[in-house]
Amino acid sequence: MSQPGLVILISGRGSNALAIIEAARDGRLPAEIRAVIADGPAAGLELAQQLGIDTVQIARDRFPDRTAFEQALAEAIEAFRPELVALAGFMRVLSREFVTRFAGRMVNIHPSLLPKYRGLDTHARALAAGDREHGASVHWVTPQLDAGPVIARARVAILPGDDPQRLSERVLEQEHRLYPAALALLLSEPVTHGHECNDETDALELDRDLDVDGRRIAG
Repeated sequence: MSQPGLVILISGRGSNALAIIEAARDGRLPAEIRAVIADGPAAGLELAQQLGIDTVQIARDRFPDRTAFEQALAEAIEAFRPELVALAGFMRVLSREFVTRFAGRMVNIHPSLLPKYRGLDTHARALAAGDREHGASVHWVTPQLDAGPVIARARVAILPGDDPQRLSERVLEQEHRLYPAALALLLSEPVTHGHECNDETDALELDRDLDVDGRRIAG
């Protein structure tokens, strides 16, 4: 029986994409990585090519507007017939129309314990707030930025003397464990997002905390 297909979207170095690919190759993630797609030149494309993964570059600056870019991106994704689309450092805000097209099939990883700190500069914001813990969340993509239902989280203690750089490095280490584990959890316990994507509550949530080895410890 063929494994479910996964397409990964990136914009940069692709470290989370590499973690997903490695998990699929060693059997921790029961999925076939069908392609890595970037919105421009990206180091992650070269890494994927070296591992024998199909790659596509859909450079945003080659299109007159977001509508044309998103149409080309959607067609590139659909050509690989994926069951899931994983945003892994994909630095584009997607339109409601695009998100709705992939409702129930598109997930993202965000460096905070959502619903805290949607958007950018999450590490600095967690430190400024005096939080005792920080982390990362895998969530469904909805039209509202970083507002989709949470699938799984990994938590990182904030230590004395932490600055945004040190904290980001520890969070990224957990992202590399969390994302493949969350995708594997999702494929083993499928949860279908509401197709209308009306708000952040229109889907069932797994909302599990995962430890550093990807084992389920709460939920």
